[in-house]
Amino acid sequence: MTKMQPGAPRHTGVLDRIAAVAGVLKKDAPACDELGHLTPVSEDALRSTGVVKLLHPADFGGLEGHPTEFLEGCVELAALNSSVGWVAGVVGVHPHEVALADRRLQEEIWDASPLGPETWIASPYAPGGVLVPTEGGYIFNGRWGYSSGTDLCQWVTIGAWIADADGELRDRTVCHVAVPRSDYEIVADSWDVVGLKGTGSKDLVIRDAFVPAHRVIRIEAVTEGSAAPAAGRGDAPVFYLPRNITFAGAVTAATVGIAKGVVDTFIEITRDRQARHGKASKDPFQLATLGRAAADVDSAVVQILHDMDRAYAYCLRGELVPMSLRAELRRNQAAAAQRAADAADAVFRISGGAGVYASAGLERRWRDSQAALHHIHNLAEPVWQSWGLLFFGHEGLPTVKF
Repeated sequence: MTKMQPGAPRHTGVLDRIAAVAGVLKKDAPACDELGHLTPVSEDALRSTGVVKLLHPADFGGLEGHPTEFLEGCVELAALNSSVGWVAGVVGVHPHEVALADRRLQEEIWDASPLGPETWIASPYAPGGVLVPTEGGYIFNGRWGYSSGTDLCQWVTIGAWIADADGELRDRTVCHVAVPRSDYEIVADSWDVVGLKGTGSKDLVIRDAFVPAHRVIRIEAVTEGSAAPAAGRGDAPVFYLPRNITFAGAVTAATVGIAKGVVDTFIEITRDRQARHGKASKDPFQLATLGRAAADVDSAVVQILHDMDRAYAYCLRGELVPMSLRAELRRNQAAAAQRAADAADAVFRISGGAGVYASAGLERRWRDSQAALHHIHNLAEPVWQSWGLLFFGHEGLPTVKF
């Protein structure tokens, strides 16, 4: 077994740094929505927290931290500013994968790029393009949606299929491809949505870009968590984490955090609100709904953090996280997102007329919670079905990857 480092401490000060900019992030949330991506104010505040650096390798300027602290940070950021928490989670997982890719790619992104270790990487991973082999690499074409935080990023890692030399697509095995900003177009008007407006999750287009072979990431070993030794990171526990529970964990954490923000905002507007029959904070129906909602959000937070600790325990021993646990974690992540969003929905429904005023901020946060549910990782029923199939010894759904 590979000799392991002891692993990063659970807390590196990230949560304290989030608390230091909490007021800034909360106040700036409407401006992010209006701009259609994070404002410079929110971007700077997010960078100052170090959340995006937690899964970033130490030899390229990252914190190489504890994955549970990463999820905690995403929850807290999303509770303050939905779009910041979402971007922190989605952008923050990409260094984890790139750290397991060809070292030449890591050097291109974090050494040769003008921003160095501060270079951010966007996605998406859905296979929206095709690579056609050519000398030294591939010719790449395609279009992708939902590239969260892309205006702030200088690279993307995006999903693709590889065609045969004649251009025919016969193999549907997905790979990921790293592409610099100079080789893709961000479609400016492609993010016109009802929630999570400030994430700037726009479309990307690539036309006839040349991709060197070392920028193509074969994801099978990254998915199961076995890529670390071959990538020269066999002594770093965090890089044994399977990709799917890591990426889905970031989406779940942001979703739960957004729901927490809904509950927190409901409390703010209820504390001193006068309803027809007296103080809203004494209304038995509102109190009962709030009590359950707050408990459901808290339980969702506890579950996703506890589960990540369970997975990381294997990583600390240099062992692969077993498929049964990977499936269980995805089952629980999907349930946590649903439970938290339902809690947000419950308090919004009883907020009265005060809840629909834009100035209160509750309807904006509620719209964000609903939008978050539309991410494919929050589509719970296929995840639960596939977990059940595996639990009873059958093949899982081909469309659900654990």
